[in-house]
Amino acid sequence: MSIPGPGGQGLQLTPFRGLRYVAERVGSLAAVTSPPYDVVVRPEGLRELETADPYNIVRLILPQAGTPEARHRQAAETLRRWQADGVLAPDPEPALYVYEQRDGPALQRGLIGALRLSPREEGIVLPHEEVMPHVVEDRADLMRATAAHLEPLLLAYRGNGNGNGTSGNEPNELSGSGAAGPGTGGAARVIERTILREPLLSTTTEDGVDHHLWRVTNPADLVAVSTDLRHHQALIADGHHRWATYLRLREERREPGPWDFGLVLLVDTARYPLRVRAIHRLLRRLPPEEALPAVRRAFRVRTVDGPLPRALETLAEAAEAARAEPGAPNTFLLAGSGRFHLLDRPDPELLARTVPDGRPETWRTLDATVLHHTLLDHLWNVPDTPEHIGYLHDPTAAVEQAERLGGTVVLMHPVREDVVHELARQGIAMPHKSTSFGPKPATGLVLRSLTLG
Repeated sequence: MSIPGPGGQGLQLTPFRGLRYVAERVGSLAAVTSPPYDVVVRPEGLRELETADPYNIVRLILPQAGTPEARHRQAAETLRRWQADGVLAPDPEPALYVYEQRDGPALQRGLIGALRLSPREEGIVLPHEEVMPHVVEDRADLMRATAAHLEPLLLAYRGNGNGNGTSGNEPNELSGSGAAGPGTGGAARVIERTILREPLLSTTTEDGVDHHLWRVTNPADLVAVSTDLRHHQALIADGHHRWATYLRLREERREPGPWDFGLVLLVDTARYPLRVRAIHRLLRRLPPEEALPAVRRAFRVRTVDGPLPRALETLAEAAEAARAEPGAPNTFLLAGSGRFHLLDRPDPELLARTVPDGRPETWRTLDATVLHHTLLDHLWNVPDTPEHIGYLHDPTAAVEQAERLGGTVVLMHPVREDVVHELARQGIAMPHKSTSFGPKPATGLVLRSLTLG
């Protein structure tokens, strides 16, 4: 995604003094990392991270205390104590960071830096999902208390392939050195030169993913990155609530300063394509015996065989088949009480009455749109509040929680990436938690303290 015309501001990624764990003060770098805050949803997962190392980053991103105010105050005090004790220390000079993730044959590389914040109307950073105000408020309170960006957002942009305007053929694999050809754009050249050096840190997390981080401080390299990125715009792949939080906190301050920038990981998806996965809905207080009779009036409902992996394969097959058939393509998998039910072929008259007009057809036929407006609002009357709905990335965790609570989980099929980009370019926001792009950066490898600039 490039900014059209000459003179566009585009992406402005600036160096910063990274705040990082001192390896000698922790059990291991892997033991202090965490998935992003909104992926850590199971209580047992939180406890596992907290006990992995007394300095695990989860104590900052998801502090545990009796009230929100106490949680945020605790995180701020913990961050100050860790810095005073030398557990976390700032790098000696501002830098951009090359970040690499290797998961078997898959490889992703990108640049971590402080990105100049810009509202949607500037067309530089494109959100594609709506946000939930209570989540933004919580993240804002945490950022105010800690005066830090504790985990980078994931932003996707499309470089020029081999950098000369023709289609690139940069493989997303581990063969060879990965060195870029002579035509590759400035940011790509800097990344590929940097990875030939010894990493600043390397670790392998419990999921088997290898993480490597390099520092970029050479003035010529920084200029090359800046010159390249200013011609591009980016899509928020992961972190809509944190981006909205960045913008809110910037608006609270009249003077220019470090709050004008936000911590991000920028990935060129022309070289390293992202994966798109679904986010599932846990309906904590809606048992299947109440959910199913209501939907039978508006959808075709079929019982499908488990276990969960087999049921998810059935959902994927049904979703692909529905796209080729006339009518609405919406397909859902309901789980609860040890059984799975496939929902498809919604009543077109009901969709016409319940899905809002005035939006593109692509938006009106999204599974998330139909789920929220037709199922949750109309058929089930389930409020979109944390006590009623949980948003989970892991289908296994979602089903386990539904069984434990006696609730229902709606398992979703991923949205196609081209649909996300199409709506984002039109300025149309999808319902919140419609997509999960990845691989997501590990939290805890590099933080940004706003007191350091």
